[in-house]
Amino acid sequence: MEASVKTAGLVLCLVAFLGLPMSGIPASAEELVRFESAPVKLSAFRIRKALEQGEILSQPPGMPLLGYLSRPPGDGPFPAVVIMHGCDHMRLSVKDLWPKRLVRWGHVVLVVDSFTTRNLKDTCRSHLPERVFDAYGALDFLSKSSFVDIRRVALMGFSAGGTATLDATKIGGNEQLMERKFKAAVAYYPACDVNRGNPGVPTLILIGERDNWSRAERCQKSLSRLRDDVPPVELDVYKGIYHNFDAPEFTAGRRVLGHIEKYDPDAAAKSIRSVYAFLRKYLQ
Repeated sequence: MEASVKTAGLVLCLVAFLGLPMSGIPASAEELVRFESAPVKLSAFRIRKALEQGEILSQPPGMPLLGYLSRPPGDGPFPAVVIMHGCDHMRLSVKDLWPKRLVRWGHVVLVVDSFTTRNLKDTCRSHLPERVFDAYGALDFLSKSSFVDIRRVALMGFSAGGTATLDATKIGGNEQLMERKFKAAVAYYPACDVNRGNPGVPTLILIGERDNWSRAERCQKSLSRLRDDVPPVELDVYKGIYHNFDAPEFTAGRRVLGHIEKYDPDAAAKSIRSVYAFLRKYLQ
């Protein structure tokens, strides 16, 4: 009897850790919210040139966006995570599983929808640099919520959203134009680039060794060239693992544009533990 109770307790702890539904424990309600991307600020050079030519430039507005907000019960203020989806838009694990998991860990979660208001279906053959401004628009939106501790907000992205996460938090990028900053960054299988620049915040990168879409060796090469004085970067490379390894909707595996996407439960569980420890370290 005692052994059964202990086993049941361990199962409940594991279920809660992974963010899976449990009867009797209410999940945070997801709320559709509207906000704008951070406006692209005009550079001093562009303003000066316009004045020399007798032009008056107006500040371009932000892009209207949709988002999905989830939060733990209580008044907070809580740490928060802004989530950026991949090039294939809003899959189940990004819109549902990860927010539920993060809420159970005590975080407010805002999943940014970068495509609907732009009438985009995917960007898997292109690049959308404006997503950096979407991330900061989400951060500004959260700053108006009394239940969010705006000093403890991480940016988290998947695939193309992971690449946008690295771009949004690098030193000398658009982050220098923003009033509010992210505290940490988590990037699942991003496209690492040795010329992307140095990270401005502690960063966790999780990637599969056999991912031929977001190549692990590029991340390893990029990290080898970082300056010694930058914030810490953790790189988890999972041997024999492909793209989208954390997403159960790819259990059967599939090939997209010549790239294999396949869920792996062991790698997914390891990565979840890494994310949990990383957020506890940098957002608590």
